[in-house]
Amino acid sequence: MKLYKNHIMKEHSNMKIGGVAKEFIEIENRKELLSVLKEKEKIFILGNGTNTLINDGYLDTTFISLKHIDYIDDKGEGVVEVGAGLDFSELVDYMGTKDYSGLENLAGIPGTVGGLVFMNGGAHGTEIFDKIISVEIIDEKKELRKIDKENLKFSYRVTEIKEKKWVVVSATFKFDKGYLGEVVERYKLKRSENHPLNIPNLGSTFKNPEGYFSARLIIESGLQGEMVGGAQISTVHPNFVVNKCNAKFSDILNIIEKVKSEVKEKTGIELEEEIIIVRN
Repeated sequence: MKLYKNHIMKEHSNMKIGGVAKEFIEIENRKELLSVLKEKEKIFILGNGTNTLINDGYLDTTFISLKHIDYIDDKGEGVVEVGAGLDFSELVDYMGTKDYSGLENLAGIPGTVGGLVFMNGGAHGTEIFDKIISVEIIDEKKELRKIDKENLKFSYRVTEIKEKKWVVVSATFKFDKGYLGEVVERYKLKRSENHPLNIPNLGSTFKNPEGYFSARLIIESGLQGEMVGGAQISTVHPNFVVNKCNAKFSDILNIIEKVKSEVKEKTGIELEEEIIIVRN
């Protein structure tokens, strides 16, 4: 375990915004994680920061990184246990080496396995829970438990894990055979062409309301390219807010509120953030 006091958080968010945290801890194993969770009060579990906006002031918070819990344990017959800190792209690569199939539609999504499990991440009609058979969590009583999928509540970008603020430690998947490499390459290329990957961003800012696409609603509201301070609604993909020019935390919050307000006024539809916001 490594502990850093008064740690600068800017590089721990893809938006490249973040202030000074009271503590930042890198965890090596379950025992350390349980110990820290029992000892500390105000904590935030951080993946690789691909969808997390962090306040640029002082943060009276202990941030915990699980990036070293990044193992893959292949149990045979398509059953694979994966540590929460593993980058999801590495799991997709592993699927290719073993001819496993089932999550190819998610190729190119940034983030850790734990982060995607936490929010039931998905794309193109597939969600990560489609191939999960169980999830190992630490609950509100600081107890380590493995829960079968059928005993967990989850829906579009929502899970019981997220609602109860449990910590994802690992997930076990059951894959099919027949890796679809052409699907993986197609979606990776699509993301590189249609997303502003060369500018700091947090991916899709808003969830898609049922029956609608947030990007289309933003375009119809005349907001694509809109700027507030250093923050901009991407000209490449309107559901991305980008750090165009040394944006502040307040700039991102203000442009998000502007989008929600104007889309509501012009379409009657309320947008809800998909990104995670750490305020203090």
